[in-house]
Amino acid sequence: MTKPTIGFIGLGLMGGSMVENLQNRDYQVTVMDLNADAVAACVARGAKEAKTGKELAENVDIVMLCLTTSAVVEKLVYGDDGILAGIKPGAVLVDFGTSIPASTRKIGADLAAKGAGMVDAPLGRTPAHAKQGLLNIMAAGDIEVFNKVKPVLEEQGENVFHLGALGAGHTTKLVNNFMGMTTVATMSQAFAVAKLAGVDGQQLFDIMSAGPSNSPFMQFCKNYAVDGVSDLGFSIANANKDLGYFLEMVSDLGTESQIAQGTSANLQAALDAGLGNGNVPEIFDYFVGLKK
Repeated sequence: MTKPTIGFIGLGLMGGSMVENLQNRDYQVTVMDLNADAVAACVARGAKEAKTGKELAENVDIVMLCLTTSAVVEKLVYGDDGILAGIKPGAVLVDFGTSIPASTRKIGADLAAKGAGMVDAPLGRTPAHAKQGLLNIMAAGDIEVFNKVKPVLEEQGENVFHLGALGAGHTTKLVNNFMGMTTVATMSQAFAVAKLAGVDGQQLFDIMSAGPSNSPFMQFCKNYAVDGVSDLGFSIANANKDLGYFLEMVSDLGTESQIAQGTSANLQAALDAGLGNGNVPEIFDYFVGLKK
């Protein structure tokens, strides 16, 4: 069976690794990114380059996005030379980023009006996993559309979940990140308070990790707070963006989350303090600095 042609926009650490994996599996890929070096690396392996979303969408069966924000996704979809202007009937748009579910559903409806489909498919794991095709993929969308792209997703992910109607993937990702980033912020402040109180951080970890609070997140927080090793590859700036999206989603649902508001306020304060590029456990430094 002939492999579908792929258009891929967004060649950062994750997207670039995903494209390399697809190329290693003999997919014909057309790429687009503002980073000329990232594009050149893909072209050197046999990819084609597109200059606009319209040009890319006109020439592929599946358009894949790995972008930073919903605003960037909407700009690429709805621009005069955007994806919506060029996408073919029967084609599918797959959004691997973390986006606002309401935006995802809006884009999906506009694509459906042109006879195209959409799957939201946010990711878990790292660029190293992406290069090996071992990501966790939280996909959602019409089941027929999902089944059309499922064989490709299974070459990109070790675990591919179908979570229901369009937007459920992005919803699940935001809930997951709310839980994870709140956990990291809470544990980081626990280590900070212990430090300010003169309690040994290693001993605190030994005690907490012997009980039900133990988790990989606790290990990441301890690694930074106690050992000075920052090894959770997710920045405070990205966590801050995702918590903002989570709060927007919660508001759209007609409810509120005071817990998320607290986490968001702390992440924003750490960002304002110049820590945005650091990994999330580095919020420990912000909490230590709160001492009056």
